[in-house]
Amino acid sequence: MSNLIKPSHYTTMDVLKELDVAHRYAAPAEEAQAEPAPPAAAPAVMHTLAEAERIKSEMLRDAQEFAERQIREASEEAQRLLAEAEQQIDAWWKERRLQDEDLSETLKIEGFNQGYSEGAAKAELEMKELLEKATAEASELLQLAHRAKEDLIQEAEPFLVELSCSIAEKILDHQLTIEPEFTLELIRKNLARKREKGLISLCVAPEHFEFVYAAREELSLAIDSQAELQILPDATVKDRGCVIRSSFGSVDARIDTQLAEIKKELVRVALDDEERRNQDEEAE
Repeated sequence: MSNLIKPSHYTTMDVLKELDVAHRYAAPAEEAQAEPAPPAAAPAVMHTLAEAERIKSEMLRDAQEFAERQIREASEEAQRLLAEAEQQIDAWWKERRLQDEDLSETLKIEGFNQGYSEGAAKAELEMKELLEKATAEASELLQLAHRAKEDLIQEAEPFLVELSCSIAEKILDHQLTIEPEFTLELIRKNLARKREKGLISLCVAPEHFEFVYAAREELSLAIDSQAELQILPDATVKDRGCVIRSSFGSVDARIDTQLAEIKKELVRVALDDEERRNQDEEAE
């Protein structure tokens, strides 16, 4: 109420109360007494009453204006607070939507990464299984190939030995035909094994008798000086080899016989290898 207009002729509340009491009881007293009031006091009382009424009206008007101003300011303050609240709510919703979008994007990325990781792990597992399967199949095929190779070699070995000996025989016969001195060299080496005294018989193929007999003196140098060399044709000798006989035994130096011994040894080696491989397979 500090904004109320205070009149220059201010009247206290006590005075107003007295005036009000006086006004309230004035008429009854006058009727009771039936005497008129002094004429000099009436204008002052009326003036005081009018002044009090005016002050009252001003107070009511000031109070009404103050109340309206307070209501208006409260309404403005309420509208301001409401606008701020709406702004805060709008800002909160915007932030929440951004957070939701970020969360959604994060979940999408996490879902993608999780899906990618799971897919990669699954693909790696499948590739590992395929690799293990392919390795097992390759190992099995390799073992089958080794067994097939061994079986083929085992089946082919006798044939190869026979073929090799046949080829060697033909090569030797051809070589000895074009170079006869090799025949004499073979005979000389076999005679050198008979370092003994007495009669030594050298049996050769009939068709080669003359050629060998012509080299009798040269061949005699290969035996002991006290031994006697006798060259004889022998129908059992079919090639350019020879058979050497003495009192201490004989030496079969025929080419076909020597090749037969070589063939026999090769077959024995092949059979030993086959038996060893079978033992190894049974051990596995």
